[in-house]
Amino acid sequence: MIFSSLKYLQPTNYFSLARTKGNFVFPKADQLSLSVLDSLTRDDFYTSRLAKDYDLSWQAIQSGYVGDVATYTTFEKLPAIDEYRFLNKNFSKFWVFYVLLFRIFSLKNPFIELYSFFKVLKTRRITYSKQSIPYEDYQNFQSSFITQTPLVSVIIPTLNRYPYLKDVLMDLEKQTYKNFEVIVVDQTEPFKENFYNDWQLDIKFWYQQEKALWRARNEAIQSSKGEYVLLYDDDSLIEENWIFEHLKALDYFKADISSGVSLSVLGAKVPDMYSFFKISDQIDTGNVLIKKDVFRKIGLFDRQFEKQRMGDGEFGLRAFLAGFKNISNPFAKRVHLKVGTGGLRQMGSWDGFRPKKWLDPRPIPSVLYLFRKYFGKTNTIYSLLRTIPQSIVPYMYKSNKIIIISTYFGLLIIWPLILFQLIKSWSRSTIKLKHGAIIERINYV
Repeated sequence: MIFSSLKYLQPTNYFSLARTKGNFVFPKADQLSLSVLDSLTRDDFYTSRLAKDYDLSWQAIQSGYVGDVATYTTFEKLPAIDEYRFLNKNFSKFWVFYVLLFRIFSLKNPFIELYSFFKVLKTRRITYSKQSIPYEDYQNFQSSFITQTPLVSVIIPTLNRYPYLKDVLMDLEKQTYKNFEVIVVDQTEPFKENFYNDWQLDIKFWYQQEKALWRARNEAIQSSKGEYVLLYDDDSLIEENWIFEHLKALDYFKADISSGVSLSVLGAKVPDMYSFFKISDQIDTGNVLIKKDVFRKIGLFDRQFEKQRMGDGEFGLRAFLAGFKNISNPFAKRVHLKVGTGGLRQMGSWDGFRPKKWLDPRPIPSVLYLFRKYFGKTNTIYSLLRTIPQSIVPYMYKSNKIIIISTYFGLLIIWPLILFQLIKSWSRSTIKLKHGAIIERINYV
């Protein structure tokens, strides 16, 4: 990792991994252009030159740098004081203290750790949205690609959400970009075929008896006619320029994937980074446009995630490792209603870490399957230590810092139950790992 202390706080982040060709995502600081450097701040309070360069590289990615200069292939160890300065610039004091405890318990020299921790404790945190790299010509960019009106295939799996799906289709009728088809894979019981009558859309639908999200998406992709696949959810709202903005960003950045941002009405605060363009470290299949060639080269979604979580995360990581460019697109936004019924909610979880029943595995086994497969046992454990306490907090309160901190004390009481859930999840993820991925290939058409 670019700063080794990140292994405690972001142990399963895409950017911690080198891609297939051996390079990381972080640009070499001395390769950055003056126009990019103008948006960054060189920090001369680091004690080592490497830390200053690494910090600039980190700033570039967090501030929205999207380019093709040479990137790092290895990272060197940094002094402890530089690690703590970096942490204070990027994380809350709570998490900096969390890392301090980890490093001391890892038999690091406690005197050096404590000295470094307190020496830079007053370092101010950066807000990257305030120093984001401007793409000033984007608004006036005239996309020749859009004038060619490529066919887009909008894919929507749905399960017991007809009232919300109605709003989804109404929003699609209002799109300014018109050359698209809509494919709905309906798993609702009872299935209402007449629901699809009278829409002013090029709509194709079928009933899928098996309640299987990733099968639905895979089969819809296989049957799609467009070279651009736009994955969408059945409980979301969009503006009329949604498809247009996805295509425009894809052309402007010469990208392979446009990851639209999701503004949730429930749960966590909307991240500041959703307000500007940047290289994305995730894929959200509720709002993402993907070139069909990406599926042709790396396959479809892994059905090991069926009825569970993070199938989109695994696909996004596969695409990242293969070198595809994925842009976080602030102009292609949706409001995610996150309704409590239907969809994956009906299959037993609010998210990857919050099962609905206390005796169910925590996290969902597919989460550990993903983490263990790509990041290894140690990083998976680091991730669990950070995320499991927070997962006890109900979804609607997950951004409440006071409640989050209180859960760490609550763990002292319920830790046997949590341990039982973890062991159950670990065991089931082991079975998935032994079985291996279930990734179908897309037909070359």
